[in-house]
Amino acid sequence: MVTPILDAVRRLEDEEQLGALVTVIAGPDTGTKAVIDAEAGVVAGGLPDDIADDVLADARELMEHERSQALDYDRRRVFIETIAPPPVLLAFGAGHIAQPLSRMAREIGFRVVVGDARAAWATPERFPDVDHLVVGWPDAVLEAFPLDRRTYVALLSHDARFEEPVLAAVRDAPVRYIGAMGSRRTHRARLERLRGQGWTEEQLERIHGPIGIDIGAETPAETAIAILAEMIQVRYGHGTGRSLRGVEGRIHRQRGEEPATA
Repeated sequence: MVTPILDAVRRLEDEEQLGALVTVIAGPDTGTKAVIDAEAGVVAGGLPDDIADDVLADARELMEHERSQALDYDRRRVFIETIAPPPVLLAFGAGHIAQPLSRMAREIGFRVVVGDARAAWATPERFPDVDHLVVGWPDAVLEAFPLDRRTYVALLSHDARFEEPVLAAVRDAPVRYIGAMGSRRTHRARLERLRGQGWTEEQLERIHGPIGIDIGAETPAETAIAILAEMIQVRYGHGTGRSLRGVEGRIHRQRGEEPATA
């Protein structure tokens, strides 16, 4: 039996699964709807046979970058609305950057987990709004929270006792983002160390180090903004990090468009 549209959408939301609601908004079959589960395909409703494969392929691409868009197929216009679970930030290290980072990440919809073995740093007074505050070594966080495609990892401590177990855990995990604090020299040394442990160049490329986009940040709050900007860029899969002033073309790219140029 076909699952009703609204029930299927609620299931995706309740189970925090990635999916999409597809609606034909113009042309033949206007009003036709389908719900797509990123793993299982169409789970409710249906798509016109002659465009079903193309819509499904485009929906998977949009879901991957958590974007919604109206697209044209022959005589039809179809709106693909991504249904995505909230992203999760795992911040390792409860230092001064973690405070504004966790606060601002919550503001833009992240669930935030902060972990640090230093009880004097990882306190409710310093982190009153995080979803989970873990006083313990990285293993305590890694055992409690899954490392999946909605996970963003920020290594905010230079302590190898924090960094090594986290990097080992995320090496083969499908996390969306891995960022690590440190200077360029520190990051070069990090990469050499990981190469010695058998990391491939493709695996090393996943580590954003030094962490964040270059905006000239000086203060902890400014550094947090730079980190969040990079996380947002990774989340949606586009953006240059350059100033929008003087840039030609759409600010928000459509499917198949090249990045805007100055």
